Amino acid sequence: MATDKSDLTQITVITGFLGAGKTTLVNYILKEQKEWKIAVIENEFGEIPIDDSLVTESMDTPEDLITMDNGCVCCSVRGDLVRTLGQLAGRRKDFDAILLETTGLADPAPIVYTIQTNPKMNEHYKIDSIVCLADAKHLDAHLNEKKPDGAVNEAQSQVAFADQILLNKVDLVTEAEKIALKTRIKTMNKFATIIETERSRAPLEKILNLNSFNIDSILTVDPKFFSEDPEDKLVHRIDLVQSVGVQFAGDLHAQWFNMYMMDLLKQRAADLYRMKGVLSFHGQGKNKFVFQGVHEQINFGPAKEPWKDGEERLNKFVFIGKNLNRDELTKGLMECLHSSETEA
Repeated sequence: MATDKSDLTQITVITGFLGAGKTTLVNYILKEQKEWKIAVIENEFGEIPIDDSLVTESMDTPEDLITMDNGCVCCSVRGDLVRTLGQLAGRRKDFDAILLETTGLADPAPIVYTIQTNPKMNEHYKIDSIVCLADAKHLDAHLNEKKPDGAVNEAQSQVAFADQILLNKVDLVTEAEKIALKTRIKTMNKFATIIETERSRAPLEKILNLNSFNIDSILTVDPKFFSEDPEDKLVHRIDLVQSVGVQFAGDLHAQWFNMYMMDLLKQRAADLYRMKGVLSFHGQGKNKFVFQGVHEQINFGPAKEPWKDGEERLNKFVFIGKNLNRDELTKGLMECLHSSETEA
């Protein structure tokens, strides 16, 4: 069993919209670039197959792997993802990374949950990052699309879940359009990195092996994110995905915080796409804690580094989701602060 996290093979989950350039990106990784050896796993529910020359009708089972001249591997998931990754486990150290294309999947949470909680998976793999490939020419239209009967807007969800956003086809929009689009993306997801690309030629070192899904990544969030933005107090539309940061000093009461989060997730799990936090708990000495959540699933544990002498103990929270209210979240979280007056 792998106990060293650094020994685990990193999986980059890629989402994207129809026509955004996913097929071009995957073909580039498999056929053209020479620096990285990547195992690409494609799900069968994608709008477009990778390429007839790569994924053929003869690939009837997950055991079928196509090895490219550059050492990369392509396989198509026809059944259980766990089984497919299990079959790759014996060869995983042959690859620099695994790219899991979840074409058409708005919510990668089930995949994240499977990899993080299945013992057969977390012995070998960990999530590196979630990458969203977006078409600069049509992204606005996708984000504005009204879905019937309260259905999820897939474009909004994909932007909300992403750690990196490949803004593709930037050569097809004006500079003003590109700036406006990036501003809109940042309103929805302030901690995602936006990478401009043409013809899906993405610098792989900017999207692979970044460890940006690690719960400690909350420690690198821009401090400006936590400053209150007057625009956050404008109309909170229920169909609008946004990101909210909350920050305050003090020690949290562990039981109160756990109860608050349980109630919050019970009521709002479907609306909360991503959550991250840095926490200071009463009675824990210099131990600094971090957590990351995807819907109702939360991973929680000590940070790599403790609180330093003289360091202000700021609790920091990042929420990305629908219909978020900064004031309500701040009030609820601050009510979890420990008070000596409440001690028995």
